[in-house]
Amino acid sequence: MKEEPVGDKEPRKGGNTGNAGEADASGSGLVRQLRDWALELGFSSLGVADIDLTDAEPGLLAWLREGYHGDMDYMARHGLKRARPAELVPGTLTAVMVSLDYAPNDPDWLAHARQRLEQPQQAYVSRYALGRDYHKVVRTRLQRLADRLAQAIGPFGHRVFCDSAPVLEVELASRAGLGWRGKHTLLLDSRRGSTFFLGTLYTDLHLPAEAREPDHCGSCDRCIDACTTGAIVAPYRLDARRCISYLTIELAGPIPEQWRSAIGNRIYGCDDCQLACPWNRFARPASLPDFAPRNRLDSAGLIELFAWTREQFEQRMAGSAILRIGHERWLRNIAVALGNAPPEDTVIQALQARADDPSPLVREHVSWALGRLRSAQAGCAPAS
Repeated sequence: MKEEPVGDKEPRKGGNTGNAGEADASGSGLVRQLRDWALELGFSSLGVADIDLTDAEPGLLAWLREGYHGDMDYMARHGLKRARPAELVPGTLTAVMVSLDYAPNDPDWLAHARQRLEQPQQAYVSRYALGRDYHKVVRTRLQRLADRLAQAIGPFGHRVFCDSAPVLEVELASRAGLGWRGKHTLLLDSRRGSTFFLGTLYTDLHLPAEAREPDHCGSCDRCIDACTTGAIVAPYRLDARRCISYLTIELAGPIPEQWRSAIGNRIYGCDDCQLACPWNRFARPASLPDFAPRNRLDSAGLIELFAWTREQFEQRMAGSAILRIGHERWLRNIAVALGNAPPEDTVIQALQARADDPSPLVREHVSWALGRLRSAQAGCAPAS
């Protein structure tokens, strides 16, 4: 749910200068060296995938045909380019995939996250977004890896990506042996669960692909059962239009009323399926300080965050993935969360302070929240 339609603007780096054959001659050794360098750069794992994704195309087309991408029109515009790396970056032969852990440095983080979701006046921000913008962190380190490889073998054609272009990252990562696609559609690794980012390095090198890891989800459906909006419509199939991450991040307009109560106190993203997944008991804490919580996003209350001015939001969210939703959607999301809070006077007063907000989007969600709280005060069952 975090993909950005900016991939076609990223420049291709280097060019094939004849080193591809040299890399092929000692491909296995080169991959081992890449893996060592990746670990030195803070990555959790590295693998190589081939780029023949033909068998993934029918599923992608079916997903788009069902409209599961919602208002993310760029996904439909890119179409099958997402499954055809050589169309996005001509000359691509293999994809080097990396992962980077982001779980909180807290052995009881799963329990603490669940506890926070049960505190309706406290804000819940998806654990991946508490620190620095992962797009920049992963791409910067992945480019360093590419530069190190170029120093060893000479210039080669490549481009780096992290959730920033039409790339089937989970599909490629599973083919690179980094894990398997879970029923919630995220990549799962038996050694670290699913709390990691993925990075992609398209190359024009002949590198040996890894063996795929088999699916270990078995009969477990905990992620499906945990989704409060029923967005996981079937194993391995997500309807983004119902997903709280989509509703609070990607959706630019009003949040459909039918999903507002289910959002609870989640103001940016959702971790429910990951919190329910038994594999995340093996999640590893972030190896980089970049993903440590900033601006008390792991402990702040809704009223406090709702009071931020546009200037405060932009200053405090600088360098955060949250910045891109803008202050207007930030207030929209918090207004919904406040509407789901207990009908206390302080909550109502905070909403009333923005009842005349310049943004029609914010005013509409504040009005909904106030109506819901006043109904609750009057002893009426709140509307969904």
